[in-house]
Amino acid sequence: MAKTSSAVTVRARSIGNTAVIYASDYLNKLNGERIERECRQQLETGCRALVINFRDTELVNSIGVSILMSVIDAAEQNGARLIFSDANSHTRNLFEMLGLTRYVSLASDEAEALSRLAASEA
Repeated sequence: MAKTSSAVTVRARSIGNTAVIYASDYLNKLNGERIERECRQQLETGCRALVINFRDTELVNSIGVSILMSVIDAAEQNGARLIFSDANSHTRNLFEMLGLTRYVSLASDEAEALSRLAASEA
């Protein structure tokens, strides 16, 4: 269920009412906007939870962080849960230092994120 924009694909998959979006290797303005667009589309189609998987992400720049704040805001406005998964230690430290962890949970991997979401629905 990948979407293509400007010849670059944002990988995403749906599991029930949860969407998993896979971030690229470098989260900058262009890639961040693609992720934000995918998240908003998922929310518009009724998605109740989002997992953004940072497994392949090596670096997140300041614009990428500001775009993630927009994703956090969109999830809150739609009453959807949001979890970031698979972030490397540098990215986790960045999210914690900048306060993103006040608004979004971090999971060590995608399976943990999906498990937490399933447990909260039960």
